[in-house]
Amino acid sequence: MQRGVRPDGTRLYPAVPFPSYTRMTDADALAIKAYLFSLPAVHAENLPNTLGFPFNQRWLMLFWSAFFNDNARFQPNPAQSAEWNRGAYVAEALAHCGECHTSRNFAFALDNRNKFRGAVTAGWYAFNISSDKGSGIGAWSDDELRNYLSAGHAPGRGTAAGPMGEAVDQSFNGIASSDIRALVTYVRSVPPVASPDLPAKLAPPAPDSPKRGNATAEAVGKRVFEGACVHCHDWTGVSQLSPFATIAGTRGVNDRSATNVVQIVIFGTTRHTPEGVLSMPAFGDAFSDTEIAAVANYVTARFGAEPSKLTDKDVAEFRRQAAD
Repeated sequence: MQRGVRPDGTRLYPAVPFPSYTRMTDADALAIKAYLFSLPAVHAENLPNTLGFPFNQRWLMLFWSAFFNDNARFQPNPAQSAEWNRGAYVAEALAHCGECHTSRNFAFALDNRNKFRGAVTAGWYAFNISSDKGSGIGAWSDDELRNYLSAGHAPGRGTAAGPMGEAVDQSFNGIASSDIRALVTYVRSVPPVASPDLPAKLAPPAPDSPKRGNATAEAVGKRVFEGACVHCHDWTGVSQLSPFATIAGTRGVNDRSATNVVQIVIFGTTRHTPEGVLSMPAFGDAFSDTEIAAVANYVTARFGAEPSKLTDKDVAEFRRQAAD
């Protein structure tokens, strides 16, 4: 967990986030081991290694780790509060937020010069979570951040899906509220870094008539949206069924790459809401890549600040990235 080395001496690739786990205290690492060892044993054969040369030469990771993993535990900053330090420890070690939300350099190590500016991970866009007020979370209130982390939804901001939805369901919604508060305190202190590919100002809700507003000329996208989406999301993008289904004003529809719009259409998403379980079905098998590209272009044009211009080949690539 701390050095990326298996018991037999084989070195791991940072797909296992040991460059972040190295910040974890020995006590917490051993506590995780104790929990895992308490679970029932399950036998499953490992999949064969398919890495070709030179990536199958794992010993080369010795040099990578020398440059990019300092094998150092978290050290509190005496100039900051106890809550800030706890939040820093949660964000940098336990939750390893940067592994998804920070882009990588030429060697696939985290580029902390652009800390938390956002990055595409496993085919999904992990958006900017620096304190930038335009493309980051600087304009979010503390309550909005806490709600998003603990429930996967912040009214008027968006609903977690994909890997972030999994993080909420399997981690954040079970951790102590004090840790959520500490995490918010720390993230707010991260210097603002703007994302040049995201708009600084989000688009307002669309008109309530399909004959008004942007993208009315996108025939295929409009047809798909009207047949499969409008019942939940409404022509305005403000859902009449649940705030969890509101897409107006969210980062996803304002992203001109439409990355997460496409992935949600393909794979769907599920959230546990106060009203019960709310699910958006997966349409990946129901619609062709051409139709998914068209509806993504329609949605970003109607509800976003700038329309996407995807093709069927782009959607096929999104499918491949998520499958990998």
